[in-house]
Amino acid sequence: MYSNDENNLMSFAKGKKDDVKVSFEFFPPKTEKMNKTLWESIDHLKLLNPEFMSVTYGAGGTTRSRTHDAVIDIQNKTGIKSAAHLTCVGATKSSIDEIAEEYWESGIRHIVALRGDTPNGGKYVPTEQGYPYSSDLVAGLKNIADFEISVAGYPEQHPESKTKQEDIDNLKKKVDAGANRIITQFFVDPEVFLRFRDDLASAGINIPIIPGILPITNFAKTTEFAKLCQTDIPVWMRDLYDGLDEDVRTRNIVSSALAIQQCQILYSNGVKDFHFYTLNRSELVAGICRVLGI
Repeated sequence: MYSNDENNLMSFAKGKKDDVKVSFEFFPPKTEKMNKTLWESIDHLKLLNPEFMSVTYGAGGTTRSRTHDAVIDIQNKTGIKSAAHLTCVGATKSSIDEIAEEYWESGIRHIVALRGDTPNGGKYVPTEQGYPYSSDLVAGLKNIADFEISVAGYPEQHPESKTKQEDIDNLKKKVDAGANRIITQFFVDPEVFLRFRDDLASAGINIPIIPGILPITNFAKTTEFAKLCQTDIPVWMRDLYDGLDEDVRTRNIVSSALAIQQCQILYSNGVKDFHFYTLNRSELVAGICRVLGI
């Protein structure tokens, strides 16, 4: 079992901490109203001095131009390092290389390199003349420039991997290709992450492994997303959210408490970096970071 003692939890909540680092993920807005919400959240969260802010890429590269514009704007307007998501799906090597070169020329030095999902949710098929998988994309980006590269890891195993060992082997390919950091898919049980961290260490993977934290704002949507990425949502959590569909205030209190507890346990086991999936909202994340000592 991993550490979860009271003294560690008390020290977690006691004052400012200089050893905790956070980063935030946003998605590109579709409307002017969504853009306003995005920038309200960015202006709120930038005060926490994050290591970086990243912007996602739609399935099949469907948000390519909006992702590009948002990444550049965030870095130029806030002065905080921005990371652009790039995927293999639906794009040739030459088109991806061109995008990467544009990012480098614009001052973007951090790429989140992903295989990506097909727009219709069907079986993944590598694009002709494209980068087949994320390990190939990482290697290609490193050939273009000395990008800082983050890649994805699945603590509960990638849905398309036949075994956990196959999943770890694929992740090691990304690391060997030049990845600098692993950011995990969201999870509920902290021990899932801690076992994953131990498994990767045993496999000789020694780059930083950052837990992806998802404060739950909509439980129904979260459970649907969990099915797609095979994240386990335990029965006790379903019971906690039962009847809260229309009770936003209570739901937010529950979500904050759960995420804080999750971060407490991770911190007491040596985790000092946290990546938050904000869903373009800042309230829950800001409160959690306050307890983190940021």
